[in-house]
This record gives sequence, structure tokens and C-alpha cells, in this order.
Amino acid sequence: MGLLLAGCAGSGDPSSGNASGPTIVSLNPCTDAVLAEVAAPGQLLAISHYSKDPRASSMSESDAARFAATGGTVEEVIALEPDLVIASTFIAPATRNALEKLGFTVETFGAAATVDDSIAQVRRLAALAGREEAGAVLVGEIEQAIADLSADGNEIEAVLWQPGGIVPGEGALVSDLMRRTGFGSYSAKRGLAQADYLPLEQVVADPPDVLLVAGSEAGQDHPVLDTLPGLRRESFDTRLLYCGGPTIIEAAARLAEIRGSST
Repeated sequence: MGLLLAGCAGSGDPSSGNASGPTIVSLNPCTDAVLAEVAAPGQLLAISHYSKDPRASSMSESDAARFAATGGTVEEVIALEPDLVIASTFIAPATRNALEKLGFTVETFGAAATVDDSIAQVRRLAALAGREEAGAVLVGEIEQAIADLSADGNEIEAVLWQPGGIVPGEGALVSDLMRRTGFGSYSAKRGLAQADYLPLEQVVADPPDVLLVAGSEAGQDHPVLDTLPGLRRESFDTRLLYCGGPTIIEAAARLAEIRGSST
């Protein structure tokens, strides 16, 4: 797959100036979003192709448009000649081995399970980029947003209905954010774990106080949901589901908004 050059003008354009710190290619949509915030102009040579797809990205389209993207192939990385490759822990072993044999430094990041995990990842990414001060600024913004939006008082029972009709587990970052913004977990109380399917029939028979819909399955928009007394349905952008870093700020604000209108 060739390098995706659409929208590469701006601060992510390698020609926009000498990078401060190591040049970087990110193959992970969650690290894309953090590096877009903390990297110096010209330092982030490319982001992952996932960040160009609204169905998989945690970045806004305008932010993603500032950078070139790759499909994650060894050939594309070689062409960009970065000092550092940032990837998911799920990077194919053959790809990682090939990059390291060619002399590239590869650092991997897993999914953050909590806000604290995400803050630690922001600090690590900023350190790898030689941009500790910018990382500290982003961490401060995340911590302030959480402090401002944390809820006091009684929990409101809610369930997050994700694409495919599944729910997040208690070890998911979005579940930590829901707890912090005053939501009790409907799915945990009913024994539903990570990626368990929540059928429409169960929602109808045993509705939560708030149904957060982040999918587009037929059942998630069924007319019967309109007939359930006391049930509130709210949309939740899929872009806010999976990644931490700056996404936490927007996700927490959306959850706090929903909770505020539920009290």
C-alpha cells in the first residue's frame, strides 16, 4: 500500500520545518491522537490509516487531515526513515522483527484501561518524543477536565451499547470514565463482561435509567425503545470509546453533559 498523502499539509508535514526531537511514525490510532498533541511541527511524519477512517479514529477529521498516513507496512516506514516507530502491542511479530532488523527503534503501547494508565502513556510518549513539557501540559488538561467533571451524589445506572450490540468490561477506559462522571454500571450488575452481547430483549425487559447508544445495529434504534417509561437514550460518539489522551477530555465532557441532564 502506498503512502496516503491526502491532507498532509500543516504541522504534520515533514517539510514544515526541522523536527525538535526524534522523527516518528505512529502505527497506532491511540498514540496518533496523543502525538498529534505533543509532537513538535515536522516531528510526526505519519499516523496510522485508522485515524483517517471516522469509524476507527479517535481524532477529528480536521486533526487527522494535518498528517500523512501509512497502512503500516514495512516498505512505507522505510520510505519515511523515522527515528522511532510507535506501534500497538498487537503489531505483527514479523513486521516488528523486520523493522528492528533494519535498524528502526520500535516502541509498543497497549490499550489504557484507566485514566491513570492513559496519563502514564501520555508521559511515556512525550518522553520518547523528547517533549516532556508538552506532555505535562496535556496531562494537566486531562487531570483538570476529570476534576471539573467528576460527579458527586447518587449514581445513575447506565449501559453503554457499543457497535455490534456489545458492552464494555469493567476494565475498559470508558467504564472508568463512566464511574468518574457518576454512572453506575448496568452491565456489571447483571454479570456482563467485556464484549458481551446485550440483546434488545434484555433492554426491554430490564431497562437501565440511561441507555448510551454508540452503535447502529437495528435493535439499537428499535421503535420499542420509545415505549419504555423512564428510559433515556443518548448517543455516544464511537470516536470516544477506545482511546485515552486528549480523547478523555471530550469523552468525560460528553458523559458529564448526559449525567447533568439526567438529574
